[in-house]
Amino acid sequence: MTLLEVMVAMAIFAVAGIALMKTVTEQVVALATLEEKTFASWVADNQLVTIRLTEKWPNLNWSNGTEEMAGRTYYWRWHGVETADPQFRAIDVEVRDAEQAPDPRATMRSYVSKN
Repeated sequence: MTLLEVMVAMAIFAVAGIALMKTVTEQVVALATLEEKTFASWVADNQLVTIRLTEKWPNLNWSNGTEEMAGRTYYWRWHGVETADPQFRAIDVEVRDAEQAPDPRATMRSYVSKN
């Protein structure tokens, strides 16, 4: 094997290694994003359950607060939304990972009846 062949083989392995590292890095970033969205959806679900357990008719104004999940602080807010049927009201919950974040990490909608 000549020196040129060895150098070409090393260049091929270097390019393959760089591509592999890029793929692994993208997977790690995607996993962290998925983890954040999962925890945020759990926080939203917790808020919907809390609202249902209070058995109060949800108001139309925004209510907000914080919740700790997996060592992180999440900022939630929810409000009631009128529906076509006055016996039902929608509840929209938004969860952010920073108080002033422009986009929520998770949003959920549920419905409650007045009875």
